[in-house]
Amino acid sequence: MCQEVIDDPHSYYRGLREAEPVHWNERWGGWVLTGYDDVVTVLRDREHFSSDRMGFLARELPAEKQADYKPIFDVLSQWMVFRDPPDHTRLRILLNKFFTPKAVEAFRPRVRGIVNDLLDDLAPKGRMDVVRDFAYLTPLTVILELLGAPSLDRDLIKEWSEQIGVFFFIRADMPERRAIACEGVKSMCEYLQPLVEERRRKPQDDLLSVLVQAEKEGGLSEQEVISTAVLLVFGGHETTMNLIANGALALIQHPEAWTQLNHHPDLVPSAVEELLRYDGSVKATVRWAREDVDLGGTTIKGGDRLLVALSAANRDPAQFANPDTLDITRSPNPHVAFAHGIHVCLGAPLARMEGQEAFAALTRRITNPRVAAEELHYFPTVVSRALKELPVEFDT
Repeated sequence: MCQEVIDDPHSYYRGLREAEPVHWNERWGGWVLTGYDDVVTVLRDREHFSSDRMGFLARELPAEKQADYKPIFDVLSQWMVFRDPPDHTRLRILLNKFFTPKAVEAFRPRVRGIVNDLLDDLAPKGRMDVVRDFAYLTPLTVILELLGAPSLDRDLIKEWSEQIGVFFFIRADMPERRAIACEGVKSMCEYLQPLVEERRRKPQDDLLSVLVQAEKEGGLSEQEVISTAVLLVFGGHETTMNLIANGALALIQHPEAWTQLNHHPDLVPSAVEELLRYDGSVKATVRWAREDVDLGGTTIKGGDRLLVALSAANRDPAQFANPDTLDITRSPNPHVAFAHGIHVCLGAPLARMEGQEAFAALTRRITNPRVAAEELHYFPTVVSRALKELPVEFDT
């Protein structure tokens, strides 16, 4: 994947959509979907398209290589994002009640406090790395508190999450990504295991205790408990971190929008939806065809894989007027930044709320922000839209 596409995926996707919205990519060995209607169709159609990434990968791997992937398969194959019904349904029902809009809203005062505590320290300094100092710490602090593990080492979690991410987000520049991801998965499992054991002995009012109780009642296996704990730690902060960082950059690059939010905080909810659409944290997700199926006049063969480009769908002019324009008052805004169908992001209500609090506080407390770097660099991943850093200066 060339650097030009990493830096500006939207132009690349626009060219594909205009030329061939259902496009076969020989190098990747699969289809790339860039039209809104096709993307939504595939995300909704669980009968013809599977999310079982680990299962398909296992079938593609030569037998002699499967042992090398075992640490990854043992954990990620238990993640609900890579499972089809009925297992996906069973796991999702268990956690759904903790991530409903009503349940999340009860946690808003705590999120607001976390955001303001961070800015109390950062605002007087006149500069910060938005990724490291703010976007990362906000959602990680939140998910660790929900899990009942607020004192976990954040630096270690960041290191292991980045290692897992080279596999999960398909880091195209790292041929050794299997070994790196295996190390991250093993380390995080070993780190979380004592906490799970502690909850078995002494349950508390937190998500880890819910997982342990489900195991006792026969709803989860022992492996599913630790695997789901890893998913909640990893998924509970990684994509929201990128939402906050990407959104902050978009607002800095559109100072009129920054000022508008400062003057009209009631626009924050619609602004978050627009920032998700404009430059969301997940560029694409992957599906596999269960059988031959027609899509947009093209025959997809059973077993073919599809890169479902969420970012491309969110800039489709057939669905959004002036799609390359940031409009924080846009309504309606049926973006697919959180995917669609049964695999719509479980944590979407939490991510929305965290984004609302983050952008409301940033635009209220930070004045005249400027990017303090000649160039910005993104991690070269197929799936994620992730800044390596975002140094910013501002008035004090």
